[in-house]
Amino acid sequence: QVQLVESGGGLVQAGGSLRLSCAGSGIIVTVGTMGWYRQAPGKQRESVALFTDSGLTIYANSVKGRFTISRDNAKNTVYLQMNSLKPEDTAVYYCNAPRPVDDYWGKGIQVTVSS
Repeated sequence: QVQLVESGGGLVQAGGSLRLSCAGSGIIVTVGTMGWYRQAPGKQRESVALFTDSGLTIYANSVKGRFTISRDNAKNTVYLQMNSLKPEDTAVYYCNAPRPVDDYWGKGIQVTVSS
């Protein structure tokens, strides 16, 4: 059974940092396309950061220079380091692994940035 489990969310003040983790079970998350998405209340889910199939990284304009996506092969985990957080970063963050057989999503984790 494939599972993606996010952790590391929480409440932080503006300007602070958080590191989200996405641990894969039954799936290798350190190769292939992997992405972090977020959904704020009343808004559509949007892409935040992405590892492409070839290992390139793509970031939303709103997080460039503040967020970094990375991965640890030994832990089969993908990370999202979030620095200089802003209240507008408040959202539920999801890990995504699109694969030929299915499009896998984690359950999401709340990130709240207070002003």
